[in-house]
Amino acid sequence: MGRGLERRNIFKEDVDKRDFLERLGRALVRCETECYAWALMSNHYHLLVRVSDHPLGKLMSSVLGGYASFYNRRHKRVGYVFQNRYKSILCDADTYLLELIRYIHLNPIRAGMLPDLDALGRYRWTGHAGVLGRYTQSWHATDAVHSLFGHKRGRAREAYSRFVRDGMAKSQRGALDGGGLIRSYGGWESLSQVRKEHQYCVGDERILGESDFVERALHDDNLPVMDSTAMARRGWTLAKLVQRVCAHYKITEAMLQSKARSNDLSLAKSLICYWGTQKIGLSCREIGLRLSISQQAVSCWVNKGRAYCELEKLEFGEKWP
Repeated sequence: MGRGLERRNIFKEDVDKRDFLERLGRALVRCETECYAWALMSNHYHLLVRVSDHPLGKLMSSVLGGYASFYNRRHKRVGYVFQNRYKSILCDADTYLLELIRYIHLNPIRAGMLPDLDALGRYRWTGHAGVLGRYTQSWHATDAVHSLFGHKRGRAREAYSRFVRDGMAKSQRGALDGGGLIRSYGGWESLSQVRKEHQYCVGDERILGESDFVERALHDDNLPVMDSTAMARRGWTLAKLVQRVCAHYKITEAMLQSKARSNDLSLAKSLICYWGTQKIGLSCREIGLRLSISQQAVSCWVNKGRAYCELEKLEFGEKWP
């Protein structure tokens, strides 16, 4: 999944969407990768793919790089189109494949872009219509999706339609974004309690699956545990970060939210924003609400915090400050 820089639109016109899909289709064929579900929104996209031996980065770079260049040329603009690198989550197909297909295809309705399933069935810019036999894309693995619901195509489409309709009543926002095991146990605090009872569990924000799947993925792919995952395991939250930084600089949280300016206040804000986003994995929105500043301001403080830490060789860790 990926979104536009500063949440700006990346698909302004139908020609943009067609260009993106054409590039995606060529890349999927070239990289021998199957796409089970997809959705293009105004400022972001979702893809569900089963990768082959070709690296996912190779597929995505050929799609996004070319698209950004031609998007800028079409709309007479310069600069970045996408916000940072795309986000990828490794998913346990045995547990989550069907839910992910439904979740992605229902995105336009959940976002309020379309009123109901009838409109979704006529909408060109998700794979839902393709599974139903309309507006099909040659690269969309619709036969593979049908096989998940039945042996005969007609009955499989009916079963798929019922499955999607049943999902309309479910709220899955954020439930399929990685780290699902953490949420299923009620957060890191509850997960820690489970571990104290000698039930070993693993969680990682880049992986969506049960404990054994997550551990196997970390081991087989030699993936290091993310900084944010490690910090969360140690109990680091926004509240704890604010408390520790304020104590170090002998200020109150109320002072952080005020318009007052001082060197200590500036340092405190910059460190909270930098460490909060880069080390603990907090969102700019979450930090902005806590400090009563905009998300754009949080981004500015992040840059100041990074520069200060590099200058002073200041490392964030359990013993800081």
